[in-house]
Amino acid sequence: MPKNNEQRDPRDNREGGDSERQRRDRRDRRDRDSREPREEKEELDERVIDIKRVAKVIKGGRRFAFRTVVVVGDGKGRIGIGIGKARAVPDSIRKGTDRARRQLRSVSLSGSTIPHPVVAEYGGAKVLLRPAAPGTGVIAGGGVRAVLEAVGIRDVLTKSQGSNNLLNVAMATIVALEMLRSPEQLAAMRGKPVEQMRPFWERPRRDTETTNG
Repeated sequence: MPKNNEQRDPRDNREGGDSERQRRDRRDRRDRDSREPREEKEELDERVIDIKRVAKVIKGGRRFAFRTVVVVGDGKGRIGIGIGKARAVPDSIRKGTDRARRQLRSVSLSGSTIPHPVVAEYGGAKVLLRPAAPGTGVIAGGGVRAVLEAVGIRDVLTKSQGSNNLLNVAMATIVALEMLRSPEQLAAMRGKPVEQMRPFWERPRRDTETTNG
């Protein structure tokens, strides 16, 4: 009998250790799951721009995987982009969204459009953004439209020049958004009144009122 007890005790300890590890893993997963809904409460807009199959040459052949480019925005002036790689498409999308959420950055906007024109380059891609009057809509295509709609821009004129690579185009659009400055910042930099730094369709009303008066 004591021999049997001696043999059972180590097994019981191992099983207990395994159960403790499993409990810890479950707790960690619960913590992660509890954190994710908090992020989802922010109502972030997730958009997949591009999915490509890539290959890595290793000893014995090639290892294929999927690369996805994901854009995440809150529609109120914050935008982030992430790249995920995995053997399965859902895993690569999940990785891309996680990285995009970590890299959220704020952008200065002027209502539903941008405060001033801007040109940005990234790699071989070149993107031009111009403000537009309300009701114009997002005149863009491809990765530029996805980025602008995710950040919350509803009226803008764009032109994509150079490379057609969706990743470079999306990165160039984000670089252009980071170059934007608010009318107050532009007025302080140039030493002019803030009203002159606003979009042109917001100025004529006051000018006409002064001329008529």
